[in-house]
Amino acid sequence: MGVDVLSERLDNNRHLTRKDIEWLHALVGDWQLLSDLAFSDLVLWFPSTDDGVVESEGRSYVALAQARPSTTQTLVHRDVVGDRIRADLRRMVERAWVAQVETNSSDQGQPSPARMRVTAIPLVRAGRTVAVITLHFSVAALRTPSRMELTYRRCAADLLTMVAEGAWPDASQEFTGYSGAPRVGDGLLRLDMDGKITFASPNAVSALLRLGVQDALEGRSLAGIGAELQRATGVAVDESQPLMLTGRRAMRAELEAHGAAVTLRSIPLFQGGERFAALVLCRDVTELRRRDKQLMSKDATIKEIHHRVKNNLQTVSALLRMQSRRMDSSEGRDGLRRAMRRVETIAMVHDSLAQGLEESVDVDELMRRQLHLAAEMAQSDRTAETRLEGSFGQLPPHMVTPLVLVITEVVANAVEHGLPNFPPEERLRVTLSVNRPTDAAGRQRLEIELTDDGIGIPEGEWEPGLGLQIVRTLVRGELSGAIEWLPGQAKNVDRPGTRVVLRAPILG
Repeated sequence: MGVDVLSERLDNNRHLTRKDIEWLHALVGDWQLLSDLAFSDLVLWFPSTDDGVVESEGRSYVALAQARPSTTQTLVHRDVVGDRIRADLRRMVERAWVAQVETNSSDQGQPSPARMRVTAIPLVRAGRTVAVITLHFSVAALRTPSRMELTYRRCAADLLTMVAEGAWPDASQEFTGYSGAPRVGDGLLRLDMDGKITFASPNAVSALLRLGVQDALEGRSLAGIGAELQRATGVAVDESQPLMLTGRRAMRAELEAHGAAVTLRSIPLFQGGERFAALVLCRDVTELRRRDKQLMSKDATIKEIHHRVKNNLQTVSALLRMQSRRMDSSEGRDGLRRAMRRVETIAMVHDSLAQGLEESVDVDELMRRQLHLAAEMAQSDRTAETRLEGSFGQLPPHMVTPLVLVITEVVANAVEHGLPNFPPEERLRVTLSVNRPTDAAGRQRLEIELTDDGIGIPEGEWEPGLGLQIVRTLVRGELSGAIEWLPGQAKNVDRPGTRVVLRAPILG
């Protein structure tokens, strides 16, 4: 199926509550942890029809999600999401669904010599079965296990007990906003009820060693280690952090010391409603945070450059204004004013880029403001009404400056030459329409149409002035596009207007 099978089957099911659906989504979003700890492939099964949730007659099951372990080799190589259940597995899953008991199968459906065992675990919430998980694990892997493997399996069993009762995961308790979330292979600590470390995987030992924790970890209080690091570094920590370090609260946090950073995630373990232990996943994220800081520094530098360029351009504009006031030639003054307008347009673009440093720039507000300013800055006493139709959306920054310059020149030209010999109180209407069509290959292009209700373009051959020559150069050279001036489509015979059509590819 080329759709999200999990959402399709669950989101509109009338037999499940909204909380049931949200919990199943949260489980699938986090169950890689279970797969890694149990050294097993996981498959989530759900009735193939809505009525199958409550009616047993003819009930079959469909695989809604699948997880493969990163701690051992996978046994379910084919993607089974969206598939109907096999007959041998169906008997197990049906028993787990109806009787709400864990069901084990010894090598059902496996060729001899058998190599796989399957366990079906019902997921029960408020007394109702909402799904069944099957664990597929290798019999060959059941050699004499190491202490780490035994601990991993024990942790998996504890978590699966909570999952079967609908008690884990609890999305309302755990904040998931930290990047670099740890996984089982990154490092695992197991804490007892008092928050003392009873097991530390080799990667967990290495991660805390980066923070300067030299002594053996087992038997020590993780909260005590956190307090020692805080005293050594003087770094203030969240008041809730001790609750996480003692395993009392499901949450994520980071410890920093000696230039290193380790992100931690705690998962309290409950049995019969009582907390008896906790898991803490940890990951050394020193390099991630170092790169984050470098990117922040780079962004700040780029922002400062845009700010300084804007200031310098505004200084140039002020100098041009001063020079134009001293010129006797009206033609010279007009030329300097046009140059000043172009400089101020570029300065405004740099000011907008300095406000945000995303890979793409939302230019709608910038263009709406520039439309109004271009009409006001035109060398004309005439008032113009401007309107933006459609949306530019997100555009690569390298397109923004030439595009704004082109729009500014075309609008100013329309205001200055659209209604010659008409009284100044006659208003000119300028409309900018934008569209972003996509071709069959998924490539987007920008289609812009600037229309006015002026007298239109001259008949016959006409030579554009310097401003429109600049426009053509920018469109072809900077935007890799094309632009043309066409007669307008206004109903007024005396004022047919002008259409300026610009097409350019959107290249990231």
